[in-house]
Amino acid sequence: MTTLDEAHAAMEAGGEAERLAFYARLADSQIFLLLEAEPEGEVITPRAVETGEGEILLAFDSEERLVGFTQGEAAFAAMSGRGLVAMMAGQNLGLGLNLEAPSAMVLPAAAIDWLAETLGHGPEAAEEIPVEVNAPALPRALLMALDAKLATGAGLAKAALLVRASYRSGAEGHLLAFIDAREGAEHALAGAANEALKFSGLESEALDVAFLEDGSPLAQAMARHGMRFDLPEPEQREPWVPEPPGSNPDKPPKLR
Repeated sequence: MTTLDEAHAAMEAGGEAERLAFYARLADSQIFLLLEAEPEGEVITPRAVETGEGEILLAFDSEERLVGFTQGEAAFAAMSGRGLVAMMAGQNLGLGLNLEAPSAMVLPAAAIDWLAETLGHGPEAAEEIPVEVNAPALPRALLMALDAKLATGAGLAKAALLVRASYRSGAEGHLLAFIDAREGAEHALAGAANEALKFSGLESEALDVAFLEDGSPLAQAMARHGMRFDLPEPEQREPWVPEPPGSNPDKPPKLR
């Protein structure tokens, strides 16, 4: 069972919240799109299948599932789910996802267009500076969606702080501030917050986004009164070092 299988099973047994959670998981997953031939530079030719309701492309959440479906070697392109739906949007194409797997389903073209539009809209950055901050009062579903989404942002920021903010203009709302965001990551972080809001099913809630330095007066105030989400550290991979010949008794050197 993959995480996409689990999200699909929850969707089948649940309601609207689980349906939105499945689409959020699909957007964050790495997807392997079946191709007619190997890519030529940045140009790919997906394998399309004609159905009674139009053409669909075929994609899987692992290479093993793709090869199992094709029963042999096949050309593919790996990309994120959000990248795939952005590429397919507006082309009247459906998607056959994980066919012959527990999460097998066919997403019609209308679902692809809806998901691409949902993922393409980002939040507006906060333009006012809060004059007062207090503990947040957001529904549990949105807090859980934020926690899950921010967990995918390894290395993009040190942490995120959530408060209910009051502004000089008299406006009030919730503010999510990313602390020590990596340069160039602002768009991705704001998009993650926006997706959490949309896929929680609580779009009526307002959520402003800001970017602060650790130790700034506003960051300190938010840390005292708000909720903190620590973003995971990026995975550190040990550099590969070749083994000297004969050093591994299970892999003796080969004689020519």
